[in-house]
Amino acid sequence: MILQARYQWGKTQKATRDAYGEALVALGRTNPDVVVLDADLSKSTKTALFAAEFPERFFNAGIAEQDMMGIAAGLAASGKIPFPSTFAVFAAGRAYDQIRNSICYPNLNVKIGASHAGLTVGEDGASHQMLEDIALMRVLPNMTVVVPADATEAAKAVPALAARPGPAYLRLGRPAVPVLFDDDYPFEVGRAALLREGRDVAILACGVMVASALQAAEELAAAGIEAAVLNVSTIKPIDQEAVTWAARTFGALVTAEEHSVIGGLGSAVAEVVAETVPVPVVRVGVRDVFGQSGKPAELLAHYGLTPAAISQACRDVIARRDARH
Repeated sequence: MILQARYQWGKTQKATRDAYGEALVALGRTNPDVVVLDADLSKSTKTALFAAEFPERFFNAGIAEQDMMGIAAGLAASGKIPFPSTFAVFAAGRAYDQIRNSICYPNLNVKIGASHAGLTVGEDGASHQMLEDIALMRVLPNMTVVVPADATEAAKAVPALAARPGPAYLRLGRPAVPVLFDDDYPFEVGRAALLREGRDVAILACGVMVASALQAAEELAAAGIEAAVLNVSTIKPIDQEAVTWAARTFGALVTAEEHSVIGGLGSAVAEVVAETVPVPVVRVGVRDVFGQSGKPAELLAHYGLTPAAISQACRDVIARRDARH
């Protein structure tokens, strides 16, 4: 059965990193085994909130991300539930070897909070705009990868991942983004959520692109095209049931992500479709290039990560599907 959920268009905006920091504090109050580590970025990752309330359970590793992951592995081996936190480019990039060999290989209970991911880091530019982290983390055995769509989902993901054995990677953003869900949102690791019904095409999105997908669906509806929208916040394990249902039901899929089109959500969906229900898939994402410095909205527009781009992708994939019949 496909998980269904409601969304709302309100004026509220909140960064997923803010929700992460608050959720860590709430989790720390109920679970004394939760510990938090940071690589000298606690004000930016919002783990400073946890440090203020639980200083004895907070560890600043300094600008030493590789050491931080090794320490987290040791804490997990001792029975703790560590949340090492830093920018995505440092977590997935600089500390990749430690994540692979010290965390994933022994299947330790480490939950990586990776903030400032994607183009929306903005002015920090290409060196900090991590567009490859989903691919890097998804390929590692034992790793769970979650990309929440809004602050509500990010807050729910923290305790859910803490309760799930094994390594996890939680991808978070820098800017405030629309809050789409209320506290009743039924987040489950490994489950996609159908947010909007449709009949012509399905859009599968994650992270900041979920709001864009919903906007695209509204634009398409005005033109007589009904697009279903699924929030695929768990990239690994991908919800194969939801993906195959969408492929079988609509015969044409569009994916949307703030990540390279290589190795991320689009690749995960295409892999499932290729082995189950082969249908056309168009991937909206960054086309195998690095980012650059700029305002988040300008960057998303420049790289084609917009509602208009998703709408056009839907028209294109529908045409491809119909041309096959």
